[in-house]
Amino acid sequence: MVDYTDPKTSKPSKPVVDFSNTKVAFEHKSDKALKKAAWLFSVMNKKWLVDTLSPLGIFAIKMRLPFAQAAVKATIFEQFVGGTTLLESQKAIDELYDNKVQSILDYGAEAKSSEKDFNFTMNECIRAIDFAATNESVPVVSSKITGLARFGLLEDIQKGKNLTREMRREYRNVLKRIDAICHVANDRNVGVFFDAEESWIQDSIDHLVNIMMKRYNRGKVIVYNTFQLYRHDRLQFLIDSYDKASKEGYLLGAKLVRGAYMEKERERAEEMGYPSPIQPNKQATDDAYNTALRFCIDNYKTIASCNATHNQESCLLMAELIAERKLPKDHPHLNFCQLYGMSDHLTFNLAAHGYNVAKYLVYGSVKDVVPYLIRRAKENSAVSGDMSREYALVKQEVERREKEGSN
Repeated sequence: MVDYTDPKTSKPSKPVVDFSNTKVAFEHKSDKALKKAAWLFSVMNKKWLVDTLSPLGIFAIKMRLPFAQAAVKATIFEQFVGGTTLLESQKAIDELYDNKVQSILDYGAEAKSSEKDFNFTMNECIRAIDFAATNESVPVVSSKITGLARFGLLEDIQKGKNLTREMRREYRNVLKRIDAICHVANDRNVGVFFDAEESWIQDSIDHLVNIMMKRYNRGKVIVYNTFQLYRHDRLQFLIDSYDKASKEGYLLGAKLVRGAYMEKERERAEEMGYPSPIQPNKQATDDAYNTALRFCIDNYKTIASCNATHNQESCLLMAELIAERKLPKDHPHLNFCQLYGMSDHLTFNLAAHGYNVAKYLVYGSVKDVVPYLIRRAKENSAVSGDMSREYALVKQEVERREKEGSN
C-alpha cells in the first residue's frame, strides 16, 4: 500500500481516491431517483422479505400475471438492468458516459439447452458487438459459454468421456458459435469477456477461451478469460495462463473476480466427497485476489486486465499501484468494473479521478433477467438486522442533500 504520510509534516495526506464521497458517487441521480433507490434498498435490506418475495416473483413472472412484469420493471429491474433491448439501454449508457463511465453489455438470458437457443444467444451477442462498435462508450460485451453450449456437454468433455459422433458434431457447433462472436469482435475492435462458471465445467470453458485468445489476441486484446480467485487454484492458473500466452505469442485478457458459486461449490464437494475448490476463508480469497491484481499490473504491457470487484480495498490497491508506478490512468490494459446499480461510490469516484471504469450493464426481457435480479436482491439483503452497504451509502447521500437543502 502507498504510504499517505506527508514527509514534511508527518501528517496523513489524502488517499489517491476518496471512496467516501457520496456527493460524487450519486451526482448522476436526481433527488427523486435517489429517494426511490433508498426505498428499494431499504426493502431489500430485509432478508426475510427478500427470501419470501423471491419465489413469489418467479412464480408471478412464470405465470404471466398481469401486474408482475410492470411491478418488477418499475422497481428492481430499473435499478439493476439497462433495459429490455439494446436500444432501450441507450439511455442508461449515455447517462453513464456523461459521467465518464463506460458500459460493458451483457445479454441477461442464462443457461439454455437447445441449439435454437444457443444460436439465438450467439446472434444477440453479435448484435451487441455491432451496437458497441457504434458507441465509443461501450468497449466490451460479455457472454457466458453456457449460453452457447449445453452444460452436460461441457461436463462430459471435462470428465474426459469419449464423445459420440453426435456429441462431436455438437462440440464443433459450439466452437463455430464462439469463433463467430470473436471474429466479429476482432473485426469491430470490441472486447469480449467470457464469464467463469462452475468448477466442473470450467476446464472446458478455459480450453475454448484459450483457443480464441490464441487466435485473436495478436497485437491487441479482444478475448478475456475470467479468473475466480475464491478458488484456491486460480492464482496459479492465472500465472500459468500468462506463461502459456507469452510462450505462444499472444496477449492475455484477464477479468479478475472473487467468484459467484461458493455455496454450490462447497455443497457439491461435500456431497460427492472431493476436496472443496474454494479458499478456506475470506482472507485467503482477498490475498489471492490482490496478488493476482499486482501480477496483472506488474505485466500490464502484455496482460489486459479488468479489476471487476465491489471490494473497496482492491479498488484502492489498484489505484495506488497505478499512482505509485506513475502508469497512465487511462491505459487500455488497466480497467475497473462494477455492476450497474451497485457500488456507485467506487465507480463514479474512480471515473472522477480519470481511471478507466465501466458498469457491467445487463439487458434483456423481464422474464429472462429475473434470476439475475434475485441474486442482486439477495446480495443486498442484510443479515442480523445490519444495514447493507448500498442502503447505508444511499441513505447517507439523501441525508446530506436534505441537510444541505435546509441550510
